[in-house]
Amino acid sequence: MATAKEKKQQVKGSLKILRSELRKMHLGVTEELTLPEPNDVKNLMTQMEELLAVIEPKSSRKKK
Repeated sequence: MATAKEKKQQVKGSLKILRSELRKMHLGVTEELTLPEPNDVKNLMTQMEELLAVIEPKSSRKKK
């Protein structure tokens, strides 16, 4: 079982990667007027869902 400090580091690392990828997509859309590849969007969504699984306890996910 990961400690709170390890989870915090994992979440910070994941957020850093996600922000970087989203920033690249945003620049592509706004400056180059190109849409991101569907697989790239799906991969980011999967990463976000994995991050939520780390952040939210299982009991709170069941309530929704």
